[in-house]
Amino acid sequence: MKGTMVDREQLEDVRLAVYTGFARTGRAPGPPELAARTGLAVDRVRQALRHLHESRDLVLDTGDGDRVVMAHPFSAVPLGFSVMGERTLWWGGCAWDSFAIPHLLRDEPAVLVATGCPACDTPHAWRVGRDAPPPGDQVAHFLVPVHHIWDDVVHACANQRLFCSVACVEVWLERTRQARGYVMDLATLWRLARGWYAGRLDRGYTRRDPSSAAAYFAQVGLHGPFWGLPAD
Repeated sequence: MKGTMVDREQLEDVRLAVYTGFARTGRAPGPPELAARTGLAVDRVRQALRHLHESRDLVLDTGDGDRVVMAHPFSAVPLGFSVMGERTLWWGGCAWDSFAIPHLLRDEPAVLVATGCPACDTPHAWRVGRDAPPPGDQVAHFLVPVHHIWDDVVHACANQRLFCSVACVEVWLERTRQARGYVMDLATLWRLARGWYAGRLDRGYTRRDPSSAAAYFAQVGLHGPFWGLPAD
């Protein structure tokens, strides 16, 4: 590719343009739109997107390198959740990300998160805000351990789902012939989502390293090797 490599400021310009585009509209901006927003050439934007994919700041479509599939907690594809704000509708990438959106977006103090139980198709909806967990006896089941999420991040996110109960989790696991992952209640899910993406819409954001991520998981009440923590 002609020209010098994208520098850190240009990478950050593109990252922020992707995230603010998702936040405002619920959809992922493409390279021409990102070029218009950042003042960069389209080929420079494409180069930046590849770097951001490699650094796990966003996820590109494996078959179309121009298409942003995910910029957590936002998703460009339906993975089982919808999140409705005051004026914007987002696809929720997973249970974790859907509950995180009101904590990240200052102008959205609460959102309506809707999904269906993967085992029995019962519809569920919660008003998720920043002050306290939503009421409910439902549970979240995460299939993929945290240290394997980025092996196939779309698959991992698609399997972070909300169920009516532990009994429905067991029915789904038997039907799909998969091993049980990690089950948590709504309050724990809300605590996990509350601060995980703090600062992601600000310039200079950096992802947590493994040790700080593990400390965060322990702080919100998660346990065991699934989360990179000592066995109970």
